[in-house]
Amino acid sequence: RNMSSAGPEGRKKMRECNGLIDSLVYYIQGAIADHEPNDKATENCVCILHNLSYQLEIELPESYAQSIYMQRRNISSNDKTPGCFGTRSRKVKEKQQDTPLPEEKSNPRGVESLWHSTLIRIYLSLIAKSTRNYTQEASLGALQNLTAGTGPMPFAVARTVVQKANGLPSIRTMLHVSHPTVKKTAVSLLRNLSRNTSLQSDIAREVLPDLVSILPESVPGSDIVCETTASICYALFNLTQSSSHNARLLLSADGLPKIITISMNDSNMFSKASRAASVLLYSLWSHTDLHSAYKK
Repeated sequence: RNMSSAGPEGRKKMRECNGLIDSLVYYIQGAIADHEPNDKATENCVCILHNLSYQLEIELPESYAQSIYMQRRNISSNDKTPGCFGTRSRKVKEKQQDTPLPEEKSNPRGVESLWHSTLIRIYLSLIAKSTRNYTQEASLGALQNLTAGTGPMPFAVARTVVQKANGLPSIRTMLHVSHPTVKKTAVSLLRNLSRNTSLQSDIAREVLPDLVSILPESVPGSDIVCETTASICYALFNLTQSSSHNARLLLSADGLPKIITISMNDSNMFSKASRAASVLLYSLWSHTDLHSAYKK
């Protein structure tokens, strides 16, 4: 567990170590099957996998990266929409976001397991069943790592979490735990997921009111709460930017007074949350059909 956080070279060596990742996944699967998601060894295994998934897309061996990106390039080039200024350019962008990974292997080995749907479901199972904060945080953190970035892998993993594995209810529960770092990691994961335009309506329906409910009533009182608040605002920004319906949902959840209060604080300590709230307010105001409702 300590070695897995030793930097890129350490991660590379451990990912390449024959049988290591497979053994960790095998152990966790056994613990879940035996209804023992809270033992210390499971926590250690998940924390190692969390660390090994950090910057995975950037650090992937070239053979994997080529197979993922070549398939994406082939699909993109088959679409004959002209250039950046084509009338359907936004649809093309959304289509590229939804480009799937190469077909999943039914029996993944080594580094392939790190983004496989089997392990994604294991993380979601641990989030739902474990009561150990470190296990919950590491499971959320691994999914956060896998959904970071804008390549095909993060979007494919996001789609698995939201649509194929029905992971939002488990993640939503983590928004209401008392442990601040677990809550912060859950919000960061939702912020990543909310960047995927094809998933925004599902995410807004499931968790937008919960995100509003955990916004502080006044200016955040600590660094970790400040960071969490900023991430909530950016997640809400993603969900409402292109959707008047979702902006109205935020309004009906009484989010506006909270966001205004947070945005008006100008002290340096809380500037990150204040800036994020201001960006969200600016975006909300772009929905001109809601101006009269905002004023009320």
